[in-house]
Amino acid sequence: MSSSDKYKREIMNDLAHGNTESLDDVSSDPSKDYQSFDDFAQRSSHEERRQLFGRSFNHNSIPPSQMEPELQKAIAQIKPNERDDVARAFFKHLKQRGLDERHLERDLGLSTHNPNRMNADDLSKLASFTYHSHPDIFQEVMAEQPALIKFLSNPVVGAALGAIAAKWFGGRK
Repeated sequence: MSSSDKYKREIMNDLAHGNTESLDDVSSDPSKDYQSFDDFAQRSSHEERRQLFGRSFNHNSIPPSQMEPELQKAIAQIKPNERDDVARAFFKHLKQRGLDERHLERDLGLSTHNPNRMNADDLSKLASFTYHSHPDIFQEVMAEQPALIKFLSNPVVGAALGAIAAKWFGGRK
């Protein structure tokens, strides 16, 4: 087991046993206590995820130099249909900023601009570009498509996930 896996496991164990720091908006509503990340991803609202990821995934808490290798590892682990959905969401939001898919394909060295045909390396480049250049879009896409988050493992990322875990274990003290 890698040290980052041990670190994540320790965070989750601490949180499961009530060793949490209070977050400003931790709900006292037991229906908002989540059993797992998948439960959180399915039952939480888009707005709740956007606020939580907005605080946790930004350049102040995780610099791009640490996030980019984690994104590559995480993207390699998500299912192809989830990868398509994440790519589609990035392109949709970037297009709203005036960034055309074909230009992004050329500028980022992607093998394609078609989300259905993108490989993990293409999505990693797109996600890294977005995290670095448009962090608000990155946070929005993570709120829309949270599947990627559960595969991040860096200790700094683990600390951000700890804040998220505190949210789903919030009422269990």
